Amino acid sequence: MRLLFYLAALGILISQAPARGSPEKDRQIFLDTYSKNLPGVPLSRYVHGSMMLSDDALSQYDSIMDFPPFQDAVDSGEKIWNTPFKNGQNFSNCFENKGVEIAGKFPYYDSDLEQVVTFEMALNFCLQNNNEAPVDFVDPETMGALSAYARSLSDGMLMQIEISTPDALAKYNDGKSLYFRRIGQYNLACASCHLTHGGHYFRDELLSPAIGQAVHFPVFRGGERLYTLQMRYQRCMEAVGAVPYSSGSEELNNLEFFHSYLNNGLPLESSVYRR
Repeated sequence: MRLLFYLAALGILISQAPARGSPEKDRQIFLDTYSKNLPGVPLSRYVHGSMMLSDDALSQYDSIMDFPPFQDAVDSGEKIWNTPFKNGQNFSNCFENKGVEIAGKFPYYDSDLEQVVTFEMALNFCLQNNNEAPVDFVDPETMGALSAYARSLSDGMLMQIEISTPDALAKYNDGKSLYFRRIGQYNLACASCHLTHGGHYFRDELLSPAIGQAVHFPVFRGGERLYTLQMRYQRCMEAVGAVPYSSGSEELNNLEFFHSYLNNGLPLESSVYRR
């Protein structure tokens, strides 16, 4: 009971931070919380999620990644990326630097569209701008595979989300509000598991900290296919007994904007295995 009260109080405290803080101060709150709960763990290790606390888990991970079981899906995404559109263009023509080392700038706030644009949205914009049909955000075989390959072109790039205008800050704060909002049958928020409990066990599950999560999607989870970050948000919402928002919705786009900012400065590594 005391723990639940603490979590609720913490959620209320941080949800009020925009009135007196900043995104960087929010990020520091997360870092300070983890440094107290997980002393001695260097920030660079956070990219491994909950595995960062187990050398055995990291060893198993390295073995799996030597011959990743999802390589066929990534190869399929490469084929989609390189296949010419009817007009002769392809995805590389839609992005600066042919799509290399750009994914770390997504999501970003587009002042013309007055909304947050995710990397997966940009892939669909590319299709639409070339008179091609967009793909379903929640289809692992199209968007999952395409995003996996396209993001791999930015592996090693540091996350660098910018929030430089009041409108961008408003979207960030909307995403932050959802991160701390208790939802569903179990009355849990993202923060309930991944802030105070990040790096700790909840029942038999070792929970990953929020920092380090956004840099490695899409992920291949055991027995599943490649899933984007927003697909993972949806699975988490279902797990707490809530009806998930749609992928590409304003709510999940803003949540991803907030979540990704927390990961600034960490290197991207797309298409990894997670339990």
